[in-house]
Amino acid sequence: MAIQVHLEDVLKKRGMTSKELCAMVGITEANLSILRSGKAKGIRFGTVNKICYYLECDVGDILKFDGNLEDGDENE
Repeated sequence: MAIQVHLEDVLKKRGMTSKELCAMVGITEANLSILRSGKAKGIRFGTVNKICYYLECDVGDILKFDGNLEDGDENE
């Protein structure tokens, strides 16, 4: 995946559980799990905004671009 998710690292640094973050952001634990695993195909900007707000981090702290073009999604 061209976009890597480092949410787990930020959660650990903040001493917060994914369950606590879900309650604050208003998303299900299942959806956060998909995001944390890197298997999510997309995420709403509003959700990213809330995650960054509650974790007191920047988007670049949780999402990283690996420099490669992901195969199959070039037209999106």
